[in-house]
Amino acid sequence: MLGKLLIRYLRTYRLLLLGVLVFQFGSAMASLYLPRLNADIIDNGVAQGDTAYIWSRGAIMLLIALGQIIAAVIATLCAARAAMAAGRDIRRDVFEKVSGFSEREVSRFGPGTLITRNTNDVQQVQMLAMMGATMLVTAPMLAIGGVIMALQQDVGLSWLIGVSVPLLLVVAGIIISRMVPLFRQFQTRLDNVNRIMREQLTGVRVVRAFVRERIEEERFRGANTDIMIVGRKVGSLFVLMFPLAMLVLNVTVVGVIWFGGIQVDQGNVQIGTLFAFMQYVGQILMGVLMATFMTIMIPRAAVSADRIGEVLASHDALERPADPVRTFTEPGAIVFDDVSFTYPGADSAVLEGISFRAAPGETVAVVGSTGSGKTTLVSLIPRLFDVTGGSVRVAGVDVRQADLDELWAGIGYVPQRAFLFTGTVASNLRFGREDATDDELWRALEIAQARDFVAEMEGGLDARIAQGGTNVSGGQRQRLAIARAIVRRPDVLVFDDSFSALDLTTDARLREALWRELPDVTKVVVAQRISTVTGADRILVLDDGRMAGLGTHAELLESNDTYREIVQSQLGVDA
Repeated sequence: MLGKLLIRYLRTYRLLLLGVLVFQFGSAMASLYLPRLNADIIDNGVAQGDTAYIWSRGAIMLLIALGQIIAAVIATLCAARAAMAAGRDIRRDVFEKVSGFSEREVSRFGPGTLITRNTNDVQQVQMLAMMGATMLVTAPMLAIGGVIMALQQDVGLSWLIGVSVPLLLVVAGIIISRMVPLFRQFQTRLDNVNRIMREQLTGVRVVRAFVRERIEEERFRGANTDIMIVGRKVGSLFVLMFPLAMLVLNVTVVGVIWFGGIQVDQGNVQIGTLFAFMQYVGQILMGVLMATFMTIMIPRAAVSADRIGEVLASHDALERPADPVRTFTEPGAIVFDDVSFTYPGADSAVLEGISFRAAPGETVAVVGSTGSGKTTLVSLIPRLFDVTGGSVRVAGVDVRQADLDELWAGIGYVPQRAFLFTGTVASNLRFGREDATDDELWRALEIAQARDFVAEMEGGLDARIAQGGTNVSGGQRQRLAIARAIVRRPDVLVFDDSFSALDLTTDARLREALWRELPDVTKVVVAQRISTVTGADRILVLDDGRMAGLGTHAELLESNDTYREIVQSQLGVDA
């Protein structure tokens, strides 16, 4: 997966990678040529006392070293640009993929791990691309070139290379084999830390209300300790890796000096040639060490690439039709035809045998006890889930055959939990429609009974909204969410218990304004309060996922026991 991911995203930047290859090759060739010049200066300049020769050769070495620095800097810049751009592209694609997920996919992965995969995991792959384009290109050039140049020195010490290089590779292989499972554990435990932290931040009020701070601290401490233990094991292997590699390197250098000194003493080798051979041995081992360092990074990046690949390769449960319908013949019409729905892995259906029709401009209310399937039912209208039986038609088209963008453009959905984004009142309202004018925003706020408190906020439409809308009350947040749906100018408005935080007077005024100002818009209202639904054209009563009744308030009150029980439990009267 790692190779496929890198090829997929780096091939766009092949010119930059070609630049990395060219300039790294130049830098490596300069590194390999410098020891030969150094040996030449020692043997033919210092030994002969020829100062002019030393200066001339030294000037050449300085020029080559300067060229090597310039080539290395350019290669690093090219590698950085390619790696950072590839990381940006991966994050963009993961974000777009996750943005298209249905509730089923988000629940399957979990928000915490999705965040980690689009941040930390992408960073690991990005870092590998960066380091690989520099170290992984340079390492084989230095190692192979160093072997060739060392053998050309012919000092009779080639056997030292044959012993030290395989020994270094064996040490690296043993340690890396132990690191791979630890990296996978580390990423999983990082997911747990992010999940717990996210839960505690989101539910901070609940934690404090139930005095659970100490228990939550213990839960976080446990997850934090788990990741520390794995990180410590990884760190221990890192700590072990480099001392062992340096031990092999230094023992090899000592061996070169020891056995090479004997050769020099016997007059078989010049001292400059011995120094060049020693430098080449150092370059060979450094090349192997660099490759080893890269191979340490590869397992962690491979784990991250697998996790990214799982997201990119996941199939959305809401498959887009090959030939989507973009023309809707009955704007505002909603038809449920013998609809059934079962959540994945559930033993029984949440909804079963649901059939009703809402004509354009009508108001249909959905009531029932907790867990009766009200939210699931209205979630099928904008196709947040796909039915497992029957069909849902909106504007005359089966939602599974409709173009999703066109379908969603005609629906204003206000979820059970109103959510506002960081920004201003205006930016949140224009989330419904970007080209909405200020007058349209104020009109939507007026219908949603939010005009007064927005006008009192500092800046009015430009007043700041904190993340999640935490700087406004629950009722204000609901009314802003309703105004956002109205700004969209949809054919269908779906309210999933969206009036629960409003007092009775505001609730009544808001409903009256909706019915008066938007008479042609079909309204589907989920509500717990009977007073919210009494004026609906039809009321659908759900009982354990099945239709228990359908009719007006008066009809159901007279003929439906389930509805009568709900009314009596709230109002304490029979009418």
